Amino acid sequence: MRTFLVAGAAILAALSVPWAATAKTPANTIVIAQPIDDIISLDPAEEFELSSEQENANTYDRLLSYDLQDVSKIRGLLAESWSVGADGKTYTFKLRQGLKFASGNPVTAADAAYSLQRVVILNKTPAFIITQLGFTADNVRDRIRATDASTLALETGEAYAPSFVYYLLTATVASVVDSKLAQEHEKDGDFGNGWLRLNSGGSGPYVLKSWKPRESLLLEANPNYWGEAPKTPRIFIRHVQEAATARLLLESGDVDYARSLGKDQVEALAKNPDIRIQTAPKGNLLYLGFNQAHPALKHPEVREALRWLIDYEGIRTALLGQGYTTHQTFLPNGFLGAVDDTPFHFDLDKAKDLLKQAGLPDGFSVTIDVPNVAPYPDIAQAIQASWAQAGIKLTLNQLDLKQIFTRYRAREQDIFLYFWGPDYQDPHTNAQAFAENPDNGPNTRTKTVAWRANWEIPELTARVEAAVRETDTAKRAALYQALQRDILHSSSYAFLYQTTEVVAHRAEVDGLVLGPSIDTDFWASIVKK
Repeated sequence: MRTFLVAGAAILAALSVPWAATAKTPANTIVIAQPIDDIISLDPAEEFELSSEQENANTYDRLLSYDLQDVSKIRGLLAESWSVGADGKTYTFKLRQGLKFASGNPVTAADAAYSLQRVVILNKTPAFIITQLGFTADNVRDRIRATDASTLALETGEAYAPSFVYYLLTATVASVVDSKLAQEHEKDGDFGNGWLRLNSGGSGPYVLKSWKPRESLLLEANPNYWGEAPKTPRIFIRHVQEAATARLLLESGDVDYARSLGKDQVEALAKNPDIRIQTAPKGNLLYLGFNQAHPALKHPEVREALRWLIDYEGIRTALLGQGYTTHQTFLPNGFLGAVDDTPFHFDLDKAKDLLKQAGLPDGFSVTIDVPNVAPYPDIAQAIQASWAQAGIKLTLNQLDLKQIFTRYRAREQDIFLYFWGPDYQDPHTNAQAFAENPDNGPNTRTKTVAWRANWEIPELTARVEAAVRETDTAKRAALYQALQRDILHSSSYAFLYQTTEVVAHRAEVDGLVLGPSIDTDFWASIVKK
């Protein structure tokens, strides 16, 4: 088992021997074990991965947030008030007074404008969340601007459901960056991106002190935080790939929290009197993505056959446990317009008939990209065995998360197994991802999940755009319900499960806040008893 030492003189003094030798984490530090090899960047204008979004949620603030128990209730964070004009396109935000970034610089409307402008101009992976409102590099400085030190004006290209716009501003990419700090570190017009990839420039409860890829993240309390000070001064996240290793570290006291645990680890830890299990429903969906660049996967009959060749309940019971509920549509339960239709189950005869209709009665060969962390290899192996009964030869390509995302975003995968976490709490986030593909060309700006699956869907794309512009809530919900049901049998995906996050922690620590999305997990309330 590897042992790790934390970088930084202050914490090295507290940890003069390796973690495994201490058998107890420092009183002023919370240690979390989880895989963090997915991190590519920590700049909120660029990052788009699970671990980086969790880090960002604790180092940056946004204009708006929402009630974690009732996501329909928008609440202010840096903004104390917000409104939309009669034209349905002009939004005004008033910022709280007296706020500071971790650097000590004041938080102003100019910082909020700069942060959104740099997202649009840099045009990194998550920029579409903001640019879909009609902002471009040419117009964004006119359409997003500070009218005074505490007032931000934002003018969208068209009128949308106001809640949609507000939810976009709760997304990670809408985090407010310290513009003075970013400009001090700007190189060759990069808006400080090179520096912010490795450092934080926010106003959240913590400040990033170090990131060592595939090893660790270290955060320290922000001395200028405007809210309640974090209860524990330091958060140290250890990259732990294996769920079994995370369990052993937790039981030995070398870590305070363990995440990304498998069914066996959770069941064993639940019997340990020194451990507590914490759960929270999430909007994450575990799914298979079928790339229609593969000749067999072009056939809708094949894609439907693959759904009928999955033993959903058997996999959930044997491999996954309480963290997963069978869910087969693209909107998670809890979202406006979500439907919970689950027609698919293992049916070999039906699958074989569909393969015959597609002209592939003897099956075909295909490869699946699978993260090399639990529970994904086990799920893929179970699917491999059931698909083999219909003559489908499934080869597993097990990769680390960074490799997985690189191939996925380049459309190099045949089939992709992972989970999708909504980018914000409006139904358009998943409808756009899974049912919109305005341009299937290689250079499109909108590289949705449908684009990554090479699924050309102009009619569905138009319906998704109509739904996001519908201001009547009941009518809007009905549009999303129809979309889900209309593509249930023909889409380029097999949705498998909606997740409930399961986290194990030592009995002497408590206070981790687990929200409904991947970027609403907060560490500032964690305390050691």
